[in-house]
Order: sequence, then C-alpha cells, then structure tokens
Amino acid sequence: MTLPAGWTARRPTLADVPAILKVVHAADTFAVGYPDFDAEDVQDALTAPFVDPAQDSWLVTDPDGTAVAWTIMSNPTGVGREFVEVYVDPDRGADLRAPLLDRLLDRVAERAAERGLPALAVRTAVFAPETRWAAELVEAGFHRVKRYLRMTRSLADLPAAPPPPGVTVRPLRPDDEADLRQFHRIFDTAFRDTPDYEPLDFERWRELLPSSGKVWDEWFVAEVDGVAAGGLQSSDQALDHDMGWVRTLSVVPGYRRRGVGAALLRRAFAVYAAKGRAGAGLGVDLANPTVPITLYRSVGLAEERWTDMYERTVSATDV
Repeated sequence: MTLPAGWTARRPTLADVPAILKVVHAADTFAVGYPDFDAEDVQDALTAPFVDPAQDSWLVTDPDGTAVAWTIMSNPTGVGREFVEVYVDPDRGADLRAPLLDRLLDRVAERAAERGLPALAVRTAVFAPETRWAAELVEAGFHRVKRYLRMTRSLADLPAAPPPPGVTVRPLRPDDEADLRQFHRIFDTAFRDTPDYEPLDFERWRELLPSSGKVWDEWFVAEVDGVAAGGLQSSDQALDHDMGWVRTLSVVPGYRRRGVGAALLRRAFAVYAAKGRAGAGLGVDLANPTVPITLYRSVGLAEERWTDMYERTVSATDV
C-alpha cells in the first residue's frame, strides 16, 4: 500500500485506544448517524481471542501523528469464517479503505494456512450510506450474502400481555450448571436450522460468553407445560442509548408459533422498562428461515436501519 508522504501504517497497541476511538467515532457517525463504539469496545477488539494486533490490525496516521484509519480482524470462536473491519475518517481516509482491505485479505490467506485450510471465507459489513465501500468490496471480489435489520421500540406504556395458556417465563439460574446447560441446549437446537450457524459445545460456549452479555437477571427461560422450550439472552451493549438489547432469542422447533418467542420478548421488555430504560432493540437476520421479523413486529418492534453483509473466499498462502 502506497501512502502519502509522511503518513505511516503501523501495528497498534493498547496505548492507541483513544486515537483509534476518534477514527471509529467519525466512521460510525457517517455510517449510522452517531458514535456506536466506546473505549472498552476498542480495547476488547484488540484483546479478543484469536486476535494478535501485531499481525491482525493496522493503524494509519498522518504527518501530524493523527489517526485516520484502523483495521481489525476478528473470529470469536477460532473456527469458521473471519470478519474484517476497516474504519476510516470519511473526510481524510476514504482513499485508504480499499488498500487496507487488501492488506487484511493477505492476512486472511495467512490465517487459512496457519489453520491448515485450503481457503477461508471472510465477511465485512456495509451500512446504507457506505455506497463507495460497497463498490470497493465488489471490485475486490466480494458479494452480498445477507441483510440484517436493527429493530427497536419504545418502552413507554407497555401493554399488559400475559403469556398464552401453558407458557411460563422465568429467569435463568446462572449458578445452576444444569440450567445453564439446558439454556445452551435450547440455543443450539433452535439455531441448528439457521444459515451460518457454527455449533459450539457447552464448555466452549460458556467460555466465550461475552462479559457484556452476562446481565443474568435479563436472561430468561420459557417453558410449555413444564418443558423448556425457549430462551432469551440479553446484552448491555445498548445501555449508552438507554436501551435494553436482546442478543439472542431461541425457540425449539417443536414449540414455534405457540407464543413462546413473544412471551420471552414481552418479559424482557418489562424488565428493561422496570430498570428505567427508554427503549428495546435487537438485530434480525433476514436470511433466517423462521421469519422472525413477523414475530418482532407483533410485539411492537419496528425497522430502524439495515446492514448488509458481504463475503468472499480467500485461498491460503502457500507455505
């Protein structure tokens, strides 16, 4: 990658978190209208499992030492596809995005070789205003594979809606390993028929539970006539927007379309509201064959924005 005179591309360290955050805030404001990252998010990205900043990240600075672009790779499970992100200051770093992507793709090729694989799939996200980025991805051999929707609702004046007959919703018991294992079984069973699901055994799943998701009093199990049929995992990732956030909603196939998902969502909304949150939200994969968007609309959620996912396959580096 050729940089303008005086500009530098180097590997970042944790000391660069404040500088990186300014770049991410500029990129987020352009893409979604507001800063969507904080310093802890940047630090978590640089210290995530299966990420080595000395190999998997770049920071570009101008002659004054001001950061204008940052790249990072991620793979939370260490299996399956890689995910890459290229953040740029839209006013000063737009021309850097494509060449930085090329550097990341070279690294994906190396990671494929390190894992003993002939090739690896790699994905990245595109938001609605990022038309140039979408075109650059297509030029680089990517294609769009799916669209996600962000859906939200106000928690003011929640309607009273008791669960259907036979359906009960209770909090997860996080100190009870049997209950945690049951929650994992629900999650694993429910997501087996969705595209891109990468199964994890219980021990690995528990190990990888993000600290931001362990708001245990906002995790719930639904039972139908005493049989565990669904689960809801919340995250505190949207607290800076005064929102409760549904990270995953899982309903076992044999119990779908019986009001289980709606009962879990309404219970979560009520708990968020009791804590003084102004709204609730979640993300939905439009490729999900269970068509959850219909369920989400039925409990008052509405589309706020979309994100497209682009993918390509990268052959392993010869070693």
